Amino acid sequence: MTINADTKIAAILKAHPDALEAIVSISPRFTKLRNPLLRKLMASRTSISMASKVGGCSVNDFFKKLKPLGFKIDNSVGGNDVQDNVEIPEFMKQLTPENTIELDVRSVLDEGKDPLSLILKKTKEIQPLQTLKLINSFEPTPLIEMLGKRGYKTYSEIAGTELVYTYFLKPERADDSDGENVQTDGNWEEIYKRFEGKLKEIDVRHLEMPLPMLTILEEVDNLPSDMALYVHHKRIPVFLLPELKERKLDFRIKEISEGEVFLLIFKA
Repeated sequence: MTINADTKIAAILKAHPDALEAIVSISPRFTKLRNPLLRKLMASRTSISMASKVGGCSVNDFFKKLKPLGFKIDNSVGGNDVQDNVEIPEFMKQLTPENTIELDVRSVLDEGKDPLSLILKKTKEIQPLQTLKLINSFEPTPLIEMLGKRGYKTYSEIAGTELVYTYFLKPERADDSDGENVQTDGNWEEIYKRFEGKLKEIDVRHLEMPLPMLTILEEVDNLPSDMALYVHHKRIPVFLLPELKERKLDFRIKEISEGEVFLLIFKA
């Protein structure tokens, strides 16, 4: 296989079984690729050029590690250091300091807290056609999907090692209904009893964002129709619930205490 700066990491991993460990050896930042869910999320969208920026290394570092595995190197493609040849949307070309509001949530994440309420509060506060610039340590894919469904235009830019800027342009008529106000459903005990002996139990409380959501979706995609997924979570997963409904899945939520929430997910 011939690779260049624009070759996707997913294609490299698929081409050779030893490519994963070769890439991980380049930088400690790439150890997350050992996680199958993060690998699925990141590798298909990330080129060598983008990955080198995230890992604090160079494109040539990739070439040196991958060449011994039989990969052929094409140096004629320089890569796009900004955003991997993704077309920059029109609203990004019209950004000004006056119409851009910044929100840095890295410190919130470092404290182990969920910045969702803070982000949604800020989206309500900004005016239509203003842009929220979210500063984060990863691309917030669930948030992009959620706000995209509300009419927001989005664009993400990898700016450095664990530094991602995601821009959200608020539409003229935004649906700012509060997705946090999720009503916990009744008849928990009835549903639990229905699936007693047919429960698959997982605990996502120890996982960093966005792994809880990705883990749950991976499990429900393979869930037999006569079984339910029993999830231990730290909070009501607001991003997850619309995804479950789109997959025609039903759920029940039981709040035990702060930091402890149970979910039952099953085929509707």
